[in-house]
Amino acid sequence: MKQVPWKIYALFILVTEGVGFLSGWLTRDGAQAYSQSIIQPPLSPPAIVFPIVWGILFALMAIAATRIWLSPPSDLRTRGLVLYVVQLAFNFFWSILFFNLQAFGFALIWLVVLWALILWLFLTFRKIDPIAAWLLFPYLLWVSFAAYLNLGVWYLNR
Repeated sequence: MKQVPWKIYALFILVTEGVGFLSGWLTRDGAQAYSQSIIQPPLSPPAIVFPIVWGILFALMAIAATRIWLSPPSDLRTRGLVLYVVQLAFNFFWSILFFNLQAFGFALIWLVVLWALILWLFLTFRKIDPIAAWLLFPYLLWVSFAAYLNLGVWYLNR
């Protein structure tokens, strides 16, 4: 029976969740101002939904990346892990653009790039470990929904 390398999974989860936590902490004042003063589009969930969903998504992303890390070394694996870090950085900075700077149009463009990076990551991970790729699918769906919300905020608050 193969032993699960829990320490590696825990490290990936801690680092990935840490990125999400830091992003949330840095944008807490901007997010509060946003919720009080910005016209939001239909289907906007209550503010409490976001940290719950993001917490789950960051955990799934970390598990997916760990599965790739534990796969046999290859150029494709390296590309996948680099893509993972790049999309995580894009994710981190989107919150700052959107909440702190309230640059809703630029944040939307940034989010479209993030969506493309996630899709590229999904397709890359799928070649290495299909389960890892499918763990990213809820993230891709949520970022699609976030793009709708970002577009709505930009349009309603021009």
